[in-house]
Amino acid sequence: MKRLILILALIMAGDIWACTNFIITRGASTDGSVMVSYAADSHQLFGALYRSPAQMYRRGMMLPIYEWDTGKYLGEIEQVRQTYSTVGNMNEHGLVIGETTYGGLQELGDPNGIMDYGSLIYIALQRAKTAREAIEVIAGLTDRYGYASSGESFSIADKDEAWIMELQSKGKYGKGIVWVARRIPDGYVSAHANHARITQFPKNDPENCLYSQDVISFARQNGFYSGTDDDFSFSDTYAPLSFSAARGCEARVWAFFRRVAEGMEEYVDYAMGYDLTKRMPLWVKPTEKISPKQVFDAMRDHYEGTPMDMTRDIGAGGHNLPYRWRPMEWTVDGKTYLNERAVATQQTGFWFVGQARDKKSGGILWFGTDDAATSPLTPIYSASVEVPWCLSEENGSMVEYSPTSMFWLTNRISNFAYLRYDMISADVRKKIDEWENARLAEVEDVDGVAELSGDGMVNYLTDYSTRTAANLFELWSGLDRYLLVKYMDGNVKKEDANGFLDNGNGKNIPAMPDFPGYDERWKRNVAAGDDGTLLVPQKK
Repeated sequence: MKRLILILALIMAGDIWACTNFIITRGASTDGSVMVSYAADSHQLFGALYRSPAQMYRRGMMLPIYEWDTGKYLGEIEQVRQTYSTVGNMNEHGLVIGETTYGGLQELGDPNGIMDYGSLIYIALQRAKTAREAIEVIAGLTDRYGYASSGESFSIADKDEAWIMELQSKGKYGKGIVWVARRIPDGYVSAHANHARITQFPKNDPENCLYSQDVISFARQNGFYSGTDDDFSFSDTYAPLSFSAARGCEARVWAFFRRVAEGMEEYVDYAMGYDLTKRMPLWVKPTEKISPKQVFDAMRDHYEGTPMDMTRDIGAGGHNLPYRWRPMEWTVDGKTYLNERAVATQQTGFWFVGQARDKKSGGILWFGTDDAATSPLTPIYSASVEVPWCLSEENGSMVEYSPTSMFWLTNRISNFAYLRYDMISADVRKKIDEWENARLAEVEDVDGVAELSGDGMVNYLTDYSTRTAANLFELWSGLDRYLLVKYMDGNVKKEDANGFLDNGNGKNIPAMPDFPGYDERWKRNVAAGDDGTLLVPQKK
């Protein structure tokens, strides 16, 4: 029990595991694409777009492995003869992989493993064309070289299929991993967020379920499970559910499901951690097909309109701020309270919505940096052979500000918006919607031109992707300046369609600004807590 409490406490603290994935199958999307969303949430991660070129290697060459989170050298593995080109979490064949860490049982960590979860993602993208091939690569690498991370869930999709793969190291009990992977039925959607979600699974359906042959026997032999094969649940065995896992993790899955499917209100007590017996399904069928823009916006959720709405409790302050600074738990008078963990969060390094598509132009990685609720996505074609400078790994870091980095620009805007979220975020969101809707319409024309580009298609798609990202950077730089001028010092300058209004004297002096102050709830809470110091005496 002690080991489980430790793992779950770390999850609630939000210091290690904090990523969210949504998965939309081809039959559930409006355009026939398979979509995977991912928020790389970390307090130490610099948001950048990674890229590796397709290459040929000599036989016998070795590949050094460095832990993705820490940069620690873990060892080396044998390099393959040929690798595929990757940009971000998608490769040239449209394969896309996301992840979310669930931790699991503490004693099943392997200090001698070489393959960490981040390296598995990017090496699988270099070596696999399809989701099934990626699952095979991940299982093969960990069995051969050992697994260096804790329990992990992967979203793996190609233009035809979408899978969830969940795995756990064998720790001191053996080398490699135990794992299970389930294919999401076409026409359905799924999601996972820092908790293992696969429970019971079919044992004789290789078209829809793959697993390590010892996934059950390993648990039984080492005292983690004693029931029958039919009753075996991967999640309940390797990542037992708790209040913290439901409220801090499964609630984000529920937040997405309730947006797209009917009947999810019956799981509200489960999402809030009050009733763990009524577990949510692994996937749901949406009431209508889901557009890419709907997926973009689902990644911006703060539980609005639910009992966990982060804009409504006193922690939101006087401007409905849906963010709470870490740690996620705190104590007053011997009682412990929590800060909600929503899909959109301040510590996101980068996020994306990957579209695996059956088109000549290939897949699209809609890529953004920082908090999803206050940052826009820009289309990066999977065929691209160049990364925009504003998104480059070499352009800044978490300890080095760069005025030409999109990560630092979006952080400037988001951190300013946090000061008066109800007002500033509305302006930001308006620009986000304008930008994303225009690009979604635009890529249809880009696809058409690409079809006719012949040998020049890769260069054309690369140029479009880099040029569009550069245009976004300039547009967002203008937004950054505009917001500062409009909202400085707690005021709001008056404006019309032509710009800010002046006072009519021709001296560039603005019209008297508005003083919006704070909302009514803030005023009442301050009054309730006042000892009389702030009270203005009544006139006699």
